Amino acid sequence: MNESLYKYMKVGLVHFMAFPATIKGEGPVVETIRKIAVDDYFSAIEITTIKDPEQRMAVKKMLETSHMTIAYGAQPRLLTTGLNINHLVEEERQKAIENLMAGIDEAYEIGASSFAFLSGNYEESRKEEAFQALVSSTNELCRYAKSKGDLRIALEVFDYDVDKRSLIGPADLALRYAKEIRKSHDHFGLMVDLSHIPLIHETIQESLLPVKDYIVHAHIGNCVVKDPDMAAYGDVHPRFGFPNGENDVDEVVEYLKVLLDIGYLNTQTPPVVSFEIKPFGDEDADIVIANAKRVLNLAWARV
Repeated sequence: MNESLYKYMKVGLVHFMAFPATIKGEGPVVETIRKIAVDDYFSAIEITTIKDPEQRMAVKKMLETSHMTIAYGAQPRLLTTGLNINHLVEEERQKAIENLMAGIDEAYEIGASSFAFLSGNYEESRKEEAFQALVSSTNELCRYAKSKGDLRIALEVFDYDVDKRSLIGPADLALRYAKEIRKSHDHFGLMVDLSHIPLIHETIQESLLPVKDYIVHAHIGNCVVKDPDMAAYGDVHPRFGFPNGENDVDEVVEYLKVLLDIGYLNTQTPPVVSFEIKPFGDEDADIVIANAKRVLNLAWARV
């Protein structure tokens, strides 16, 4: 592609993955978000809960100054607590909903334009019950968000049998789910992630084409799935070029081409496309981020 990638997308970074010490809303939150805010490669940033109110206000001020699009990722609010919004015990399902509602409040407070979460574990024999519980929970969250403003809501598609073992899930079920929620909530959609596609045992086209009308957010990343004994096996988001990794420049090229073909990447309303990458072991986060930028630049030149 000869045209600038910024004409077609807002390049973002999932802050709490690139700097995993911050994933529970503690640690070097302000200084690491500042690293991203001063880097003009990025037009968007995805943050999660920030427990300390003073830090939260410092970040809000910083991001107001930055001219970046802010997305709120509530996935850690569930993954670090074990909460499940499609839990079949009503009391447990409500705990998860209340946690995410608190996250929606934070998202509005910080100035985010979108809010993302994920579905929970399920038992195969009670899959349909879990699906209905997920639909009920999502409708509650969408209504709550709408009552407070124009925050967009997205469910991120995860693996269903490898690591996170989330209900949503394979493309056919993701499509059924998105159609059901969109009947009542036009501010809802799906988040797709290149790093999850091999974990779902689908090709890029198999994963994206069925849900193309419901994609509202996209991540780019890598994974290892060939053998459980391999380093970084599962949903660990290692850097591009990691040993036995599934995704590198070629796969990013294909992913971008499909996103372009289906109209997700466009010049009228450039959407967010964020790196979701994580240092492995003692890797340097700044170098891992530079790695991702190089891969996207190389890939875009070939789109």
